[in-house]
Amino acid sequence: MPVKKSELYSTLWEACNKLRGGVEPAKYKDYVLILLFFKYVSDKFNNDPLSEFIVPDDASFNVLINAKNKKDVGEIVDKTLQKFLEANNLNGALPDVSFNNSNELGSGKELIDKVSGLIGIFENPALDFSKNRANGDDIIGDAYEYFMMKFAQESGKSKGQFYTPSEVSRVIAKLIGVENITKPATIYDPAAGSGSLLIRAADEAPSDSFGDSLISIYGQEIDNATAGLAKMNLVLHQKGTGVIKKGNTLSAPKFLDNFGQLRRFDFIVMNPPFSDKSWSDGGVSQDIYKRFDGFGTPPEKNGDYAWLLHVIKSLDSNGKAGIVLPHGVLFRGNAEESIRINLLKTRFIKGVVSLPANLFYGTGIPACLLFIDKSDSDKRENIFFIDASDGFKKDGNKNRLREQDIEKIVRVYNSQKEIPGYSRLVPYSEILELNAGNMNVPRYIQKEDDSLPQNIESHLFGGIPEHDINSLNKIWQISPALKAKIFSLIKPDSIENFFMNDESLRAQKMKESQEIFTRWEVKAREILLNITQDSIPKNLIRELGDMILNEYSNSLIIDKYSVFDCLMNYWNEILQDDIYVIKAYGYEAGREISNQYDKNGKIKDFQGELIPREIIERVYYKKELDELESLNDKINYINSQIEELKQEQDDDEPGNKIISDMEQKIKALLKESRSLLKKLDESVIKKYKALTVDEIKFLLFSHKWAAFLRQQINNEIDTVLNESVSRLVIIAKRYEHTLNELENMTQKSRETVRAALKGMGYKC
Repeated sequence: MPVKKSELYSTLWEACNKLRGGVEPAKYKDYVLILLFFKYVSDKFNNDPLSEFIVPDDASFNVLINAKNKKDVGEIVDKTLQKFLEANNLNGALPDVSFNNSNELGSGKELIDKVSGLIGIFENPALDFSKNRANGDDIIGDAYEYFMMKFAQESGKSKGQFYTPSEVSRVIAKLIGVENITKPATIYDPAAGSGSLLIRAADEAPSDSFGDSLISIYGQEIDNATAGLAKMNLVLHQKGTGVIKKGNTLSAPKFLDNFGQLRRFDFIVMNPPFSDKSWSDGGVSQDIYKRFDGFGTPPEKNGDYAWLLHVIKSLDSNGKAGIVLPHGVLFRGNAEESIRINLLKTRFIKGVVSLPANLFYGTGIPACLLFIDKSDSDKRENIFFIDASDGFKKDGNKNRLREQDIEKIVRVYNSQKEIPGYSRLVPYSEILELNAGNMNVPRYIQKEDDSLPQNIESHLFGGIPEHDINSLNKIWQISPALKAKIFSLIKPDSIENFFMNDESLRAQKMKESQEIFTRWEVKAREILLNITQDSIPKNLIRELGDMILNEYSNSLIIDKYSVFDCLMNYWNEILQDDIYVIKAYGYEAGREISNQYDKNGKIKDFQGELIPREIIERVYYKKELDELESLNDKINYINSQIEELKQEQDDDEPGNKIISDMEQKIKALLKESRSLLKKLDESVIKKYKALTVDEIKFLLFSHKWAAFLRQQINNEIDTVLNESVSRLVIIAKRYEHTLNELENMTQKSRETVRAALKGMGYKC
């Protein structure tokens, strides 16, 4: 039975992590990723004379398997890998590690166990690519990305910069316009790292009539080991023709034209080291490549503009770029201010996206995305700004863009839609003439204040502040009558009941939770119940996402991007795995079950691989479930009676006899329950095996996928309504009484207390 992608990744990571011992994550990643790469190439290209790799019989992964637990296993791995590299002219192309390194992997039995254990991990049957790759399944490439992400998370502040978070890469990839090309083009990353940003961008490119991508990949990386990671990453993502060169891009760029000047590219993506203090090493400031001409030389101890100007110079006359840079490039003064003004005069800058802080593994400072577009720059009059700094979720000690944040950035940017507090099209004249070239995002986008500040005038004289009332405009749009009634007729303690029973709100909730969702459900059913081996999961989820955004585009309670987030989270957690299983094994995989074991290795339960047993039980065995529930209710009731008797009775004979009889009754009921449960389990197992494909499709879609997603959206709608009513109650209670009324109430209370004390004989 297939192994689910998410389970496979986590299993591999946990196993590798256990074997790591004292090896630092930044170094250990090279051992793990080289073995993962070698396993893939060995399986995929062994005995294939037409493949892009040569895998000699004495340099395949099988040699490593046979070497497990031998005293010279580390040496055998090193020699095998070296033979493979020499056969493919890859000497020096991959990270330089030795599996016989006692300083990092231990010595004697420790090294033998660690290296043998690593080899054993990649023997997992789910990583056998000798026959096929599930027709386009990116399981190996995605596994590689997963490992790099995990290593980046653990590598610490100074060593996590080799990996750009996939969420950021996806935003850049979707905004630079690669998907619009109609002829062969080039894409370049001058600070390639592990290649993730390049790969994400290249994934957006269309293919020619032969199925080959229209984009050619080029990258340069200063760190030798990281450049090797990038090359492996390209191969594992079926982009092995991409070129990764090693070296310092600023002092010794490797991609030059016939005249010794920088080669020009159609697209550039880049996440360079922030505020690079050593950028000028090697005489870069002399700049024989004329990158700084017309702009100015960047500060000696800050290389942000050096990297940016390298991109500008390396772009074709119609080239486009997406770059990650620290926020400071938008507003810092002195030499950088002069460079920024000169750059603004070229009109090359098309857009700026402000990101949340603490997204990147190498730094916690906030960053921005700068989008450059040289095409028709002489006609460009505006820069499109987006402030996406508030859109994120916490993930351990880092922040991450949510699916809804990514999609909102992409759609708003591509449509150039102005949204108060989020996006704005700013004239170049305003930036240059009114703000002296300062591009700090808060100057142009003022966040909408959804707080509820105290209003002194309302406290003194009564009434509800207009700002507070307007903060609930979405609700008033649904039910205008509610706005007038709720403050004038209803006391604060009655607001919630009045609010939740408003007919207009109830009708709108029904529309968004049932009617709109059902429209999407009908279209989604056609897609999800017709998956074949040729289906492309990434295209499938994109289509489903577009459909759900369109259906909820006019919703009034729930934001369409929140609905999209529900879908994408479910895709990432459950649906993606299900689709990959069906793609590889067909809907018949719904008949498969797997046993669950206790710590002693004994079977304790079973579960469906695709269809949870709870669904089978609920749909086909409701009568038996009801009987079990009835038995459990009886057992619980008798137990409660026993507890009451124990508290009321002493150690007298009659009380003990009653309790004993009741305990015997419980034993009989438990025996009956176990017998019924055993029969139910047997029936469920038989039902799994007998399921037809139509039944499997019905259960998967109606009772698993759509049912879960519908519930998630309902929960989101309830959350919005609950937050709205809570806000209403706060507002109403805050201004229920004026200051004078409160003082009068206090005075009356004081007089009442004094009168009572006086009656008791106290003077006050």
